[in-house]
Amino acid sequence: MQMVEPEKAAGIGDDDALMLRVGDRDADAFRMLVDRHAAIPFAIGCRMMKDPVEAEDIAQESLLRLWNNAENWITGSSGVEAWLRRVATNLCLDRLRKRKRMADDEVPEQMDDAPAADELVDGSRQEMAVKDCIGKLGDRQRAAVVLTYYEEQSNKDAAGVLDMKVKGFESLLYRARGALKDCLESSPYLVNVTRETSS
Repeated sequence: MQMVEPEKAAGIGDDDALMLRVGDRDADAFRMLVDRHAAIPFAIGCRMMKDPVEAEDIAQESLLRLWNNAENWITGSSGVEAWLRRVATNLCLDRLRKRKRMADDEVPEQMDDAPAADELVDGSRQEMAVKDCIGKLGDRQRAAVVLTYYEEQSNKDAAGVLDMKVKGFESLLYRARGALKDCLESSPYLVNVTRETSS
């Protein structure tokens, strides 16, 4: 007969069990959750804020909120990953809204920081063009794209993160795709490629 370790028998390794322990202020259980899930809010922060320092702040704030709200955790709910996605996305949206409110009416001119055509291979040009264009989307459109294409969430799950109905989310995502297409067609990263291949 095979012996089962008491922790495994009690389901201690799953997120709900860990959250119950975190609710009792078990730091080891929280460390396990951090090791397991910290990359999620950090990735969302990087893609939405385009700044790894801000992304780190987003990740830390998301995890701090997980710790602070552990006592109210409902087992069998959508899970830690979904909870962190929702919190991180909302933190990013809050920061982006605050940033817009603080910005002056007149945006200062920026130098064109697009790399010279010979500095990039085609793949990285496309990647830079996509990142640049995602950064130009409205906050909620950017969140829709990040959740769908980078976090690989279903429309239903992504709509839940943004507190939207699925039809409304699909409409938002449709508009975001259209804006991305328009932006990519005039992207300096890709225009240079077209000029080089045609000359």
